[in-house]
Amino acid sequence: GVRAERAAALGYLARLAGGAGVAAAAARAADNMTDRMAALGALNDQPGPERDAALKAFRLDFSDNPIVLDKWFALIATAPIPSVLEDIREAMQDPAFSLTNPNKARALIGAFAASNPTGFHRADGAGYDFLAEQTLALDKINPQIAARMLSPLGRWRRMPPARQALMQAALERILAAPGLSPDVFEITEKGIKA
Repeated sequence: GVRAERAAALGYLARLAGGAGVAAAAARAADNMTDRMAALGALNDQPGPERDAALKAFRLDFSDNPIVLDKWFALIATAPIPSVLEDIREAMQDPAFSLTNPNKARALIGAFAASNPTGFHRADGAGYDFLAEQTLALDKINPQIAARMLSPLGRWRRMPPARQALMQAALERILAAPGLSPDVFEITEKGIKA
């Protein structure tokens, strides 16, 4: 309970002037994963040098722990910042990332689509296009993982008309791809008809 309260307080403090520095200091001082992730979470929606340095330090500190690096990938994917797609594409170039590893794909691509409404539902549709692109790439590697990541696109009816059209276009792009697996075909077709 104490850690949860401290994390909530840090989240509020991080939003105040100079708060990013407080959260960055908390990330550096953390002696357990719960506190460190709370500090990184407080920094995650604040682009700037404090966030960049804290994420870089986390990446270096856990470079030999692939399971913990999934947390790093998820932080990058869920940051509600304008550069999130560029940051994700950069993270996809990291030596620890492989599209053939289902945990890495879920941590970066799946977390983006399912847990970053700001980035995924961008007005220009770039989030939908990114998911369609990655779904088609994943379909050739692991159709089951690709199909599971598609569900956010199938929720197009909940969105305003302009976004509905963009989401449907992404689904139609996937459906039109040659050699689509039965898994992805079924989920895409259901998504369009939803």
